[in-house]
Amino acid sequence: MDDLFGKLKENRDSGIYPYHMPGHKRRACGSLSRALCGLDITEIEGFDNLHQPEGILLQLQQRAARLYGAEESFYLINGSTAGLLAAVSAALPAGGHLLLARNCHKAAYHGAYLRKLELSYLYPPLLEEGGLLDGVRPGQVEQALEADASIGAVLLVSPTYEGRISDIPAIAKIVHEKGIPLIVDEAHGAHLGFGGVSPRNSCRAGADLVIHSVHKTLPALTQTALLHVNGSRIDRERLRRFLRIYQSSSPSYLLLASIDNALRFVEQDGERAFGRFERLYGEMLGKLGACKHLHFLPWDRERQDIGKLVISVEGSGISGRELYDILLKRYGLQLEMAGESYALAMFTVNDSPQGYRRMARALLELDKELEGQAPRPLREQTAEGFVPTGPVCRLPLWEAWEKETREVLLEESPGHCAGEFLNLYPPGAPILVPGEVITGQLCQKVENWIRLGLTVQGIRVLNGSIRIKILIEE
Repeated sequence: MDDLFGKLKENRDSGIYPYHMPGHKRRACGSLSRALCGLDITEIEGFDNLHQPEGILLQLQQRAARLYGAEESFYLINGSTAGLLAAVSAALPAGGHLLLARNCHKAAYHGAYLRKLELSYLYPPLLEEGGLLDGVRPGQVEQALEADASIGAVLLVSPTYEGRISDIPAIAKIVHEKGIPLIVDEAHGAHLGFGGVSPRNSCRAGADLVIHSVHKTLPALTQTALLHVNGSRIDRERLRRFLRIYQSSSPSYLLLASIDNALRFVEQDGERAFGRFERLYGEMLGKLGACKHLHFLPWDRERQDIGKLVISVEGSGISGRELYDILLKRYGLQLEMAGESYALAMFTVNDSPQGYRRMARALLELDKELEGQAPRPLREQTAEGFVPTGPVCRLPLWEAWEKETREVLLEESPGHCAGEFLNLYPPGAPILVPGEVITGQLCQKVENWIRLGLTVQGIRVLNGSIRIKILIEE
């Protein structure tokens, strides 16, 4: 089978003049180079149509399905966001009942809003190490399904943003015993199961719908993803309908080709590349074991994803944001994110040996400097704003987000209903959902996050005052 980048190069060099979109006409323009423009096309003769694939794009999607162990796979060029929206929309009728892991990305909530779904939440347990949320456990799912027979689908995130992995085979069995589908947001797990990396991906573990962000953990361009489907619990035509709704009708062939390129790399060189990945990552963790003030989640092949280096700063005298800034400004190391009590560095199959060495040297050096730092009080045992039971909900999301709002000072908001999502970014999992009651405790957390320099979405800082949207009460 032809690779898509190869076909794009052939088209560029064919001498055929482009009397079609896009407007750059495959020529350099301003800062856009011919290297990019020459490969950037729309659906022209010989290049198929993503929304009705019959040629090369159909073949590439079938190849992806074989690679991941799915019955059918779809290329996504609007990211995992489009995959989550389509999955949620296809799995349930309008007004249906979704059991949702609270730490799911806000795109899942957007899908629930658009389809006016009733939401029930699963709150992942808290890990002792670092105060992080663990993966949702099978017993939690079983208990929730036994308590409410109206639930029509279950949606989990695994691995989590910090790399915690749920027992998907056990959860799939529980969910399927109720005759309903399991959706797994596996955006951060496109690499699972390849080259000996454990555990299996969720397609092979029994999930009905699985979303992968190819660009997050495999060498592909940003905004590329996959949606996989298995079994008969999902109406395939309905799924295609929503993919047409949520995806652009003018897909980027550069993005499509980068998905193809990443999957070919895994297929052809994955065993060697992932073996090298495991070796380099393991060696770095071994060196970091000498740290006395910075702490790291142990690499657990079944429960902690390879490549998610969670750096806990609890008791060290600095915050996660301060660690983030030091590594960037002093060492030139750009982390993925910073929280209150930890920071996160991501490693993939495409990192260089130098990348591992630089991180290990910087953290070991910094750990020595932390000797004698006055430890700060331990933060409350909540994972970056989440609480074990969750906020009080007065109005369902789909109803609350349609109501009028007004903006008030944060200190005036307790007791009112949120008019907008509130979340730390990244990762983008909601801490507060429209229709939920704002508490004084949460306001204190928001003030602390702002003071630490974290990115809080859903608020506005104006002249030093924090403002938040609340629902106008009738």
